[in-house]
Amino acid sequence: GGGHIINISSFGGQRVLPEYVLVGASKAALEAITRYMAVELAPLGIVANAVSAGVVQTDALQHFPQWREEFSQRMADITARTPAGRIVTAEDVAGVVAWLCTPDAAMIRGQVLGVDGGFTLTF
Repeated sequence: GGGHIINISSFGGQRVLPEYVLVGASKAALEAITRYMAVELAPLGIVANAVSAGVVQTDALQHFPQWREEFSQRMADITARTPAGRIVTAEDVAGVVAWLCTPDAAMIRGQVLGVDGGFTLTF
């Protein structure tokens, strides 16, 4: 009876980031799969999209070697470079995911929506 698929990607699927090759390649593939699913599952009433999150303030950042040192300074630098004036939260991403599952977003299909506070505009 239909439904929604929202894949979670990152800007590393579109840009080259240090020490991110495996994750970045998988995110790029996920974005391509999202487009195919949007077309192939549409006859079943299934809407497929992806959300590409920017730097999200979570503990996961500390799993990347380049983040372990000077974590506070890195977060401050990213905040300063983000036009929204703050780092993305998990709630920001969840809000967009929830909205994509509403009738208001019914005509958005196979798209990758960036949720990054404008960070990638200045990257």
